[in-house]
Amino acid sequence: MTSKSAAAAARATVYGYPRQGPGRELKKAVEGYWKGRVTAAALQDTAAELPRTNWQQLTDVGIHEVPTGDFSYYDHVLDTTVMVGAIPQRHRAAVEADALDGYFAMARGTQDVAPLEMTKWFDTNYHYLVPELGPDTVFTADSAKQVAELKEALALGLAARPVLVGPVTYLLLAKPAPGVPADFAPLTLLDRLLPVYAEVLADLRAAGAEWVQLDEPALVQDCTPAELNATARTYRDLGALTERPKLLVASYFDRLGDALPVLAKAPVEGLALDFTESAAANLDALAGVGGLPGKRLIAGVVNGRNIWVNDLSASLTTLGTLLGLADRVDVAASCSLLHVPLDAAAERDIEPQILRWLAFARQKTAEIVTLAKGLAQGTDTIAAELAANRADLASRAGSPITRDPAVRARAAAVTAFDTRRSYPYRQRAAAQRAYLKLPLLPTTTIGSFPQTGELRTARADLRASRIDTAAYEERVRAEISEVIAFQEKTGLDVLVHGEPERNDMVQYFAEQLTGYLATQHGWVQSYGTRYVRPPILAGDISRPEPMTVRWTMYAQSLTSRPVKGMLTGPVTMLAWSFVRDDQPLADTARQVALALRDEVNDLETAGTSVIQVDEPALRETLPLRAENRTAYLDWATEAFRLTTSDVRPDTQIHTHMCYAEFGDIVQAIDDLDADVISLEAARSHMQVARELAAHGYPREAGPGVYDIHSPRVPSAAEAAALLRKGLEAIPPERLWVNPDCGLKTRGWPETRASLENLVTAARTVREEISES
Repeated sequence: MTSKSAAAAARATVYGYPRQGPGRELKKAVEGYWKGRVTAAALQDTAAELPRTNWQQLTDVGIHEVPTGDFSYYDHVLDTTVMVGAIPQRHRAAVEADALDGYFAMARGTQDVAPLEMTKWFDTNYHYLVPELGPDTVFTADSAKQVAELKEALALGLAARPVLVGPVTYLLLAKPAPGVPADFAPLTLLDRLLPVYAEVLADLRAAGAEWVQLDEPALVQDCTPAELNATARTYRDLGALTERPKLLVASYFDRLGDALPVLAKAPVEGLALDFTESAAANLDALAGVGGLPGKRLIAGVVNGRNIWVNDLSASLTTLGTLLGLADRVDVAASCSLLHVPLDAAAERDIEPQILRWLAFARQKTAEIVTLAKGLAQGTDTIAAELAANRADLASRAGSPITRDPAVRARAAAVTAFDTRRSYPYRQRAAAQRAYLKLPLLPTTTIGSFPQTGELRTARADLRASRIDTAAYEERVRAEISEVIAFQEKTGLDVLVHGEPERNDMVQYFAEQLTGYLATQHGWVQSYGTRYVRPPILAGDISRPEPMTVRWTMYAQSLTSRPVKGMLTGPVTMLAWSFVRDDQPLADTARQVALALRDEVNDLETAGTSVIQVDEPALRETLPLRAENRTAYLDWATEAFRLTTSDVRPDTQIHTHMCYAEFGDIVQAIDDLDADVISLEAARSHMQVARELAAHGYPREAGPGVYDIHSPRVPSAAEAAALLRKGLEAIPPERLWVNPDCGLKTRGWPETRASLENLVTAARTVREEISES
């Protein structure tokens, strides 16, 4: 096929779409079901209506082929676990008794059964449920969900493409099940898994699927020879099936690397590749393997992870180059649009000048449709869109909103001296022990406490002007008083104020820093029913005035025990925002670090002796390719030290991380030079404690003993058992006792019981140590 005919065949598509609905209808329905206020039938009706609405909206704007199977009650990897029958033994009875309740039990756990481990989806802030596999795992096909969604779309007269997590990625995301040796490699189960995928593909073909998309984002990482061989074998075997739809293998988040030639020669009908900035090397690599003759290429030229308008002219240039490299070139976003908010047009409080720079999911689908039209019919047919796009890009590039000379001068003046503590850890630790006088195995929490209905009502009343600021702040003071009183009564050693004034750990600070924009409706799924509104980093960053000192000092006035100052670190402020793409991330991180450094200094001056700077996104933001990691970790750890280095030796600096694979960044954790780090460990069975010990980590650590992402209350005996496991790796004089993460999403009854058990466990183990 000639380039001209390839262009004429260009179509617009997407890999996935936001699940929640414009009013977060899915969240409300699922949480209502958990609380018994919504029936299973009503929940299922909502879950059926939302994808139908999405498909219709996509079709109405000109998307030619809609995705099915990307919708989920909780998580698409968990859906894949159900599809392949890899239900953990401890959950099988619940799944057999009631499939829906059993599904949520795997996601959230029950009082008697622990949930699946949860961790980050590659380098995003989306969390998936980790498959648990072992030598005895038996896979069985259950394609009911995938087939039903496809049939629904086809019945509406739509061209639809089911989207599945690919078998190689599924196995590479999995971990050994509890009790299985840690060196077990789930990839060794490939020969058992492929017949199940073959059965699912046959079911989808029988249901009317012309194409099925198999997502293999794991292949954009550094692949071993065994992983490449497994990929070749997977698509050789699936491609050889007679009863199957056409296969489209998709990758995203980075360049495909060594896996590209493997997939290019595999007997599949198409590939979907990322061609945005982080994966631009895919273009040359594709030409280097001779293109994809006779195959379909879906070109991800619209950034599916950020919210800035696309440079349509640049994307058309890329698409034009690709025309000669495939039999057919279609246009898409670089990945599922799950990672961006739904609709920028819903934002009423953002200046119109800035709003024109933004593209959420609906705007991105319009960009995809425009690009496909221009590719198929010529740029003359989209002349008006191109002219408007050039004006939008010029407006942003020339706006004074984006640059502050004073901020840039301060950042340029930073030296290595500014990023180092004045005393080594050993001297700091002695000074802190003398000043704080904490017991062995000190207890604390991560920061937030449950946000009560009264507090949420007060916040809504303030927004609606039903109460004034004074009345709202009185409610906040009451919440802080309750939190402090509870912690004192329970016996926690280092207290927190509970953060009742904060809507989100990033947004709260972004709203008080120059250069940031907050949205009203920009919700993005983080995990399950947890949605966040990432702020938008549009310009240079500075802190006009203190952000946390007043509330921290109020809490400290209520107790003689130390109250932690609580801040969000610079890397997490970037990772959980939509960052600017017009300067290096390292430059932006330094600006944020300097703003936070001012806050740290003000907290210390006000008398705060323990300051926690959370960096849960440090591992999440780690580049997927090893070649890019050293540079990232250098500027990321420097930004943390720049935030925290200008304090006295007796001021104790804490940090916190959760739900990531920490073993990859233990040296970076060391390089932060924090005095204490708290980490998620309950679901991963103290794995991180062993990783810290293997590294020889010399400072204090609190691997969590209470999984806060489950409603179950861990017993004192369970917490004590985890503590003892932690003590196998970390000596008692350096071990802290704390939950995995903040308590904002939990209710007060379970929080009270869990923390009381945590303190009891700490006391029990202290006594055991003193008697030994």
